[in-house]
Amino acid sequence: METKVNYALVGAFVIALGAVLIAGVLWLASGGTFQKKYDLYLAVEDESVAGLNVNAPVKYNGVDVGKVRQIWLAPGNPERVNLLFAIERGTPIKEDTIAVLKTQGLTGIAYVELSGGAREAPLLRTLPGNDYPVIRTKASLSARLENVLTSVLAKLDSTSNNLNALLSDDNRAAFKSALADIATVAHTFAARKEAIDTGISDATRTLDNAARASARAQEVMDRVGRGADAIEKMGKQVTQTSKDAGKTIDSAGSGVKRFTEETLPELERLLGELSVLATSLRRLSEQTERNPAGLLFGRKPVPEGPGEKSTVAPQ
Repeated sequence: METKVNYALVGAFVIALGAVLIAGVLWLASGGTFQKKYDLYLAVEDESVAGLNVNAPVKYNGVDVGKVRQIWLAPGNPERVNLLFAIERGTPIKEDTIAVLKTQGLTGIAYVELSGGAREAPLLRTLPGNDYPVIRTKASLSARLENVLTSVLAKLDSTSNNLNALLSDDNRAAFKSALADIATVAHTFAARKEAIDTGISDATRTLDNAARASARAQEVMDRVGRGADAIEKMGKQVTQTSKDAGKTIDSAGSGVKRFTEETLPELERLLGELSVLATSLRRLSEQTERNPAGLLFGRKPVPEGPGEKSTVAPQ
């Protein structure tokens, strides 16, 4: 007796078993229970991201921590590029973490390098108005070198233009004329070398004399200073003496007044007599100068004038 087989049931079992196997393979391929979870972060670059592709690695101090999920131009500002990173959950992305574009080896494969993140810095959070936490960026080495080379080339170009302007026909002619004038001056100095040497020697002697005069002047100034000190001291002593004399005069005022009242008339009479005596002596002196012999022989009679007759007394 033959057993009947239900082919429909067998087919359904095979299909179900195949679906389970495929789902298991996919589950295992995706990591199963060990599947990693990622957080999304945004970075904005102000330079070209040539060579960076989607799924390019994102490294933190050289360790792979994620991939580049998406690359697009910033809306309204095509000079900026938005990079969306998928980074393993638990990676310490801090507020001071910085993203830099780098290239790997000589192949030029670009990737993103994360660095920074101090231990005490807080974790990076999503700010109000943003969809993702925004990681700060820094110019890459190639961008910095490009900026430096651009600046150097600009300076070289400016220097070249300045040299071209400096070496123009007019400037070359002026420079040639200046060299000729310098040569003429040099020949003049060479021809008058002896006179110049003599002038230098005279100037040296003059400076020496001035130095000695300055030293002597310093000595004189020192003496003047000492004299000024002595005068100042003497002034102080005179002032003190005046004060003492004032006190003495004040104490002797009554006696001086009495002496003046008693003696002054006598002094006036004495001065009058001395004045008369001085007049007489002056006249005697004048006569002696005119006629020195008169001091011995006496005065001669004055001769009679015209028309005058001498009256002789009768004997």
